[in-house]
Amino acid sequence: MAVAPDAAAPAAGTPATPAARLPDDRWRAAEVVFWIAVVVAFFAFPSHRVFASQVLITGLFAVSLDLILGYAGIVSLGHAAYFGIGAYTAGVLAVRGWGEPLSGLVAAGAVGAVLGYATSFLVVRGGDLARLMVTLGIGLMLFEAANQLPSITGGADGLTGMSMGKVLGVWSFDLAGTTAYLYSLAVTFALFVVARRIVRSPFGLSLVGVRENVRRMPAIGADVGGRLVAVYTVSAAMAGVAGGLLAQTTQFVGLDVFGFPRSADLMIMLVLGGAGRLYGGLVGAAVFMVAHHWLSDLNPIYWQFWLGLLLVVVVLFARGGLLGAIDALRVRFGSGRR
Repeated sequence: MAVAPDAAAPAAGTPATPAARLPDDRWRAAEVVFWIAVVVAFFAFPSHRVFASQVLITGLFAVSLDLILGYAGIVSLGHAAYFGIGAYTAGVLAVRGWGEPLSGLVAAGAVGAVLGYATSFLVVRGGDLARLMVTLGIGLMLFEAANQLPSITGGADGLTGMSMGKVLGVWSFDLAGTTAYLYSLAVTFALFVVARRIVRSPFGLSLVGVRENVRRMPAIGADVGGRLVAVYTVSAAMAGVAGGLLAQTTQFVGLDVFGFPRSADLMIMLVLGGAGRLYGGLVGAAVFMVAHHWLSDLNPIYWQFWLGLLLVVVVLFARGGLLGAIDALRVRFGSGRR
């Protein structure tokens, strides 16, 4: 049977290069279509741009969790801690007179990274149950700290009075959400490209190895602890940027950014979309938020029943989330590759 040129084995006596064993980093047609659809949504739904910008921000937040959960196998119930610290960083800077958006995002990501690095040594130790408790505890402590510092955070009333400057000195934030959508899209796409490059690198493959067999990786010389700390710090930085985006586009930060429901919803989004796929975070965030919005309008009292039913159906019949179900259908009907 003929072998395709890109799948040919190396010549005898020639060792395979590491690059030959890495995932294909080329952009596929489905990926290009996905991002074109996100751009088209800007023109197709002009009255929903504010909501759509929040979907993008939440999608970025979900991607940040997917880096540690889907690829490294680090479970977390307190990822909102880094989202919240980023939101308050950008918000406090804007209230104190520093309303330049891009530098505010950099500051939000930097503070998120510092907090992530400082807490990573606690999180990566122990098993899944210990990680759940530690991450949950970190989020609860930051929630209460923000509540007890009203002079800085606004306390239970939230942080208001932000004065945001123009993006790149040109585009002002408007009530229609035009600038917010394009700004959120640009930042989300840029950080998604970074995350995509990470998971398709040797470092990303080593994370999958840690997730699959954490005891075997040290035997081949892999520094498991160092890798987990590194990816946790990157994930926290991305979550901080997502929080900063929310603060800048809504010009309000409430205590709920640290709340447990935000972290729990994020886990649900990954289950819906499919963990360990990156696009699963984006798709899951979109499906969850659109379903939440539509069902709560349809039935303000019993909407949670229908959302819960959707989750049960996905878990029972869509192994690997919605993207996993799509892949299974493609294979079943002969239009995909195993």
